[in-house]
Amino acid sequence: MEGAGSVMLSQICRHDVVLIVVMSYLLSVAPSSALAASTVDTSTAVLIRVDPSGQGDFKKIQDAIDAVPSNNSELVFILVKPGTYREKIVVPADKPYITLSGRQASSTTITWDDAGDIFGSPTFAVLASDFVGRYLTIENTHGKMGKAVALRVAGDRVAFYNCRILSYQDTLLDDQGRHYYSNCFVQGAIDFIFGNAASLFQKCHLHSVAEGVGTITAQKRMSPEENTGFTFLACKITGNPTGSVLLGRPWGAYSRVIYALTYMSPAVSPLGWDDWGNSSRQSTVYYAEYKCYGPGAGREKRVAWSRSITRQEAEQFLTTDMIGGRGWLRPAPIHFKKGFSAIAVKANKNN
Repeated sequence: MEGAGSVMLSQICRHDVVLIVVMSYLLSVAPSSALAASTVDTSTAVLIRVDPSGQGDFKKIQDAIDAVPSNNSELVFILVKPGTYREKIVVPADKPYITLSGRQASSTTITWDDAGDIFGSPTFAVLASDFVGRYLTIENTHGKMGKAVALRVAGDRVAFYNCRILSYQDTLLDDQGRHYYSNCFVQGAIDFIFGNAASLFQKCHLHSVAEGVGTITAQKRMSPEENTGFTFLACKITGNPTGSVLLGRPWGAYSRVIYALTYMSPAVSPLGWDDWGNSSRQSTVYYAEYKCYGPGAGREKRVAWSRSITRQEAEQFLTTDMIGGRGWLRPAPIHFKKGFSAIAVKANKNN
């Protein structure tokens, strides 16, 4: 590509422009505003295309990310063409403001098959702030033996929209920072959403593939002073008909998880929650349900140390305010430009 310079939408591939504008509309239902305390122009982005056929700027996603300058200060929109990308990807901490977007999660897959360490095994690791992922499938295909993280999110102000995140054990390491997941599908069996982030999951589908007893969350809040926890708002829980799934167990002594207005299928265990063999945590965790419904939502057999909360108690968890989202959630950009002279150099080497 050429050096930096504004590009009118009419100068970009018509199909790509239509796709991006449609995605902007679809995401307009999410709260959005300029990034908090930032002068970044959220309406304009440097456009980078990834295409495994060689028709884009890069064939590999990691190469596109590597082309973004360290300490980047403008939005970058990496458009990923349909395909299966067998890559182990890292978005470094010094490369903020990146959006990585496919066209449909069903046709844009990032896959790897590592296992063992939760920090070493992720197929995709986000360490940067202000990252957005859209319309992607991120999977770790290692299988049932060992910890196999598909996605690790350790940056602050990170959002995922309409993504599929797939593994068996420890699927999503929601490590640290403030995060928002909208209309995502997360699949696993054991502790498949875990970590100590402050995260809101809205209209997400959580699916257990456990054949015995599985667990959705293992939240790691370590003290009452930490403003962390997982909230599941208007979500759906389903599972393998031969197994059952618990809503959560405490990785940290003050683990905090809330399910609100969520459909719970018969796969949800009547007990609901587990103390992970440490009864002292029954008095310190905050495990709550608010107006959940479905065959698995009955409170009759729930463990006594979980809570059914009132509207007033639930209010703080029912909007993006809990993650400060009004200050940083952003829509897709509507203007695009060429930039980063390194793109042209690397693209020439890549093709």
